[in-house]
Amino acid sequence: MWSCSIWALLPPVYSAFTAAGLWVVYFVAVNHQTIAPLGSKYKRRNGSFYPPYISVAGNSPPASCIFSEVMNLAAFVGFILAVLRYLQLKHTVVSQCLNAGGLLAFSFACFGMTLVGNFQIFTEEMIHNFGTLMTFGLGTLFCWVQSYITLRANLKNEGKKAGILRFLLSGSITLCMILYFSLMAQGFHMQAAQCQWALVMFFLIFLSTFGIEFRHNRFDIMCTEHSGGPESLSDSLEVSRYQPDQL
Repeated sequence: MWSCSIWALLPPVYSAFTAAGLWVVYFVAVNHQTIAPLGSKYKRRNGSFYPPYISVAGNSPPASCIFSEVMNLAAFVGFILAVLRYLQLKHTVVSQCLNAGGLLAFSFACFGMTLVGNFQIFTEEMIHNFGTLMTFGLGTLFCWVQSYITLRANLKNEGKKAGILRFLLSGSITLCMILYFSLMAQGFHMQAAQCQWALVMFFLIFLSTFGIEFRHNRFDIMCTEHSGGPESLSDSLEVSRYQPDQL
């Protein structure tokens, strides 16, 4: 018998499909000789074989079509994850300003994902780079905030284990981001691209860990009728503790 909420599957499935989509973009770009493979000695020859940055891999068709779709879907579902996490923590001991701040930060990070996916780097470099800074910068901030919140909320007495894991992932994400920008500025493009891929994978792993707490909750959408009110219908999202014996 399934002993936890079905919502526990959403974060890991989201991370797995997003990672798979990005790697499909990478392999398509390598197959069309747009970028050099990761781990190879980067050499630019006759306008081909750019360094394997994620944005460069998703710059030219057909990889750009897949990249835009992946980033748009990742931004949409990522925003839903952030909202569910906010609702889960709404009635806990966590500061609601901190909880709302985390939601706001990741909402803008998701918007940055759409800019990255829809404005290719070789055609709209300024907008694309702005979206990259929003995604990486605010996404990293969200990870640190959620790591602290995990320890503070201590849901089901699992806060210490989950919090340590998230702090380690947040540190790895921050280290990769610092190395990425530093190496890129120094012209070590292959190493910078490797750090970028590692950063994104660590970030997706971080988001997948929300399944730890989501398995204890059920999220229901309720539609109720209010007679005599200014509105005839109103929708509300209800969060309740999951009880396995109710199945």
